[in-house]
Amino acid sequence: MTALRVGLTGGIGSGKSTVAAILTTIGATLIDADAISRATTAQGGSAVAALEVAFGSQLLTPERALDRDKMRALVFSDPGAKTRLEKIIHPLVGSEIAHQTRAAEEVGAQCIVFDIPLLVESSHWRRNLHRILVVDCTLETQIERVVVRSAMTPDEIQRIAATQVSRARRLRAADYVLFNDGITVSDLESQVKEIATLFGL
Repeated sequence: MTALRVGLTGGIGSGKSTVAAILTTIGATLIDADAISRATTAQGGSAVAALEVAFGSQLLTPERALDRDKMRALVFSDPGAKTRLEKIIHPLVGSEIAHQTRAAEEVGAQCIVFDIPLLVESSHWRRNLHRILVVDCTLETQIERVVVRSAMTPDEIQRIAATQVSRARRLRAADYVLFNDGITVSDLESQVKEIATLFGL
């Protein structure tokens, strides 16, 4: 039987990672595109050599990993840098996602959850997924959560949110929406489990 393929997405600070973790505890197989992307740019990662050619060694840390703060600043100041970065990273991430998907299906996974930050922006994903689950919250909540967990300022977070697909467009793409705002983790877990029954979990 073919595994149900569920796309999971949401804006920065929406709680998407928390939802992904809950889904894994009830039997879903998680494929985390962001984690795969970070691995390609970490020390020894498959993208590092190409990143050095494209952007120079000044964008690498002394350990020869991508300096994410410097790259974030460059992308904000130079829109073309984002395109160059994606041309290097996306094929590597896509290849690893395909590899992990095959491995999950070979062991009989019932439901594969693809945690994809740029899911809605990419036309590729809609035709390769059975369902899309969006984790939603207000911009104010996004800023509040990210300030608590990181060293970023509210202005920096707002700029990141502004580069992501609009909340309205994300919601239009959803088959299911989890509104993760003003609720407890326990409440969120209950909602996730209720939706998960529709995935056969």
